[in-house]
Amino acid sequence: MRNLDFMPDQLNRLLAIMAQLRDPEDGCEWDIAQNFESIAPYTIEEAYEVADAIARKDMDDLRGELGDLLLQVVFHSRMAEEKEHFDFNDVARAIADKMEARHPHIFTSTQQRNAWEDIKAGEREARGETSAMDGVARALPALLRAEKLQKRAARHGFGWPDPSGPEAKVQEEITELAEACNETEKQEEAGDLLFAVVNLVRAYGIGAEDALRAANDKFERRYRAMEDMAKGRFDTLSLEDQERLWQAVKKTEKL
Repeated sequence: MRNLDFMPDQLNRLLAIMAQLRDPEDGCEWDIAQNFESIAPYTIEEAYEVADAIARKDMDDLRGELGDLLLQVVFHSRMAEEKEHFDFNDVARAIADKMEARHPHIFTSTQQRNAWEDIKAGEREARGETSAMDGVARALPALLRAEKLQKRAARHGFGWPDPSGPEAKVQEEITELAEACNETEKQEEAGDLLFAVVNLVRAYGIGAEDALRAANDKFERRYRAMEDMAKGRFDTLSLEDQERLWQAVKKTEKL
């Protein structure tokens, strides 16, 4: 294992920096003004930037983004310490305890290899969570949360055995969206349709979030290529001409 003796120095330095930034008298005005709610969007944003650096295989950027994400943990921990809820050491201890408990075959003498989900279910039960839906964070991206909710339900037998069931449900929801009478109904049926599509994609063993992210990247790449082909005249083209460019880009990608 790599020598980790140097790590506490830098971590303590970071903790001290955050304490100084939050100092009521000599700190930074912006940092002092923040609270859990105002910082939460930055935390989510930094997690996505970590994922983006990984997708681009940019290790230099990943190092920086992981530091930004660590700062978010330190920031939240400092605010909690100021309110006497917990501190960074409590956060580190909690996750260390959790990882040891979830890997008893590694950190204890037991030979039993408990399933990860069974261990997590035991943790939820210990917290008094009684529903299979408990513990699925509402702040997750909607597609990812839909997938997690569906997986939880499926583990309890509530799910189709093959793609034909969710495929029929998608067709049903398409019809109901088309027949919706007002904006409220349309929004509800649109949500049902998206939820059903996630279920269908999941039935094929595909992550909906990953699939849509890839589709976004592909659309952006093709759109930029169309703009290049149009040489600055894209907005002046008819829809038919724009479609011809789209097909040309697709054909180029297949060569």
